[in-house]
Amino acid sequence: MYLLLFKNFIRSQSAYLGMLFLLLSGLVSIFVGRQFINKQKATIEHTAVYQREHIQRYTGYIEKDLGLLLYYLKFGLVNETDHLNALSIGQRDVNPSIQNLTIRNLEGQKYDTDLQNPVSLLLGSLDLGFVIIFLFPLVIISYCYNLLSEEKEESTWILLSVQSPSPFRILYKKFVIRFAVIAGVLLFLIILAVPLLDLSINRALVGFFLVSLFYIIVWFAISFWVVSWNKSSRAGAAGLLCFWIVLTVILPAVLNHFILSQYPLPEALDTAVEQREAYHEKWDTDQKPTLEKFYKHYPQFRSYGFPKESFNWLWYYAMQQMGDDESKIQSDQLKAKLWKREEMSRTLSYFVPGLHAQLQLNDLTGSGLADQLRFTKAAEHFHESKRLLFYPKIFANEPTGSINWKQFQLEYYNEKSKVNWLAMLGPLLLFSLLFYFMGSINFRKQAAL
Repeated sequence: MYLLLFKNFIRSQSAYLGMLFLLLSGLVSIFVGRQFINKQKATIEHTAVYQREHIQRYTGYIEKDLGLLLYYLKFGLVNETDHLNALSIGQRDVNPSIQNLTIRNLEGQKYDTDLQNPVSLLLGSLDLGFVIIFLFPLVIISYCYNLLSEEKEESTWILLSVQSPSPFRILYKKFVIRFAVIAGVLLFLIILAVPLLDLSINRALVGFFLVSLFYIIVWFAISFWVVSWNKSSRAGAAGLLCFWIVLTVILPAVLNHFILSQYPLPEALDTAVEQREAYHEKWDTDQKPTLEKFYKHYPQFRSYGFPKESFNWLWYYAMQQMGDDESKIQSDQLKAKLWKREEMSRTLSYFVPGLHAQLQLNDLTGSGLADQLRFTKAAEHFHESKRLLFYPKIFANEPTGSINWKQFQLEYYNEKSKVNWLAMLGPLLLFSLLFYFMGSINFRKQAAL
């Protein structure tokens, strides 16, 4: 029976067009992802070369004044990009993946990123995650909206009801065949992506496939429920398209607006203004209060005292430090609100399958907001370690030649989210069971089935 139903399905023009549409869009998304990864790799390689040449050039120009040299020198930290990121780019095309930092105030450097075309950022990236979240459901709808209504409209359902003791089983097998075809296309795209993107077969890749597969099952369950209404083909198509628009476009937009209104970020501007004012106003004040605050933050440097020169590097870097210290309250509030946005997004996503799948795919590929916030925290520790390394040398007026500058290569950050299988797959499974259960109840109420 399955073979006969499969042959009947595969002969239809809609089956070919749907599979071709998914294969072409999936293939394009894989090449878009590969282009993104290659661009990231090229940027990292150029940054590594730039840092090495940058240090060589400035250490050649400035041989005696270490404070002046470190005013210019930049040290890079890379948020290492896993090749799996090509499947779901997420926020990696917006947030900086490389932090090039001097030891001056951090808040003025933390959110620097490459210039991007705002139009392309608005449109987003056609990655495989986009194809799965938005395009796969459309093909599922085209395959399933008229599974029952078409039989009734062509007057074949009565014949089928007479000849078969359980017509519902035939309908069920039709769903299974279409699911197998869609799942096969998904598996083919994942397998194709492995050599094209040089992916490692690991837990993250398996998680990516399972989240995508469970998301597809959700849409088959929704289709099963809509078909169980026993309405016309037009009503079934309209109902499923309405669900698609609501679940993939309207609800995520509404929830995003709600989260933004719950946690506005005036602290972003306040932090920038505060750190600038805290630094610049120190030029017009006595040095001693600035140094006192600096020694309160770093008591281990108090032995350097209070120089009497009108300008000295101890006082200058103390000013830079005050820019960060006096904007710390606003900076901490900004980070706390961003984490609250992330937490609320995850909580609300349990009720929106597409949003939940998108967040999970971003987590698995290291391209979500949580990953960026952890990278920002790592950049803060990186910056602090460079300060603590160079401050004593600057304050002691050590010559630049006393430091082995070749040791300062590009550094990498690669901490990833832990995979919580229950939180990742549980909501999608519950949605599938809910819609399947409601559809089964509707079918049981219909004597013909």
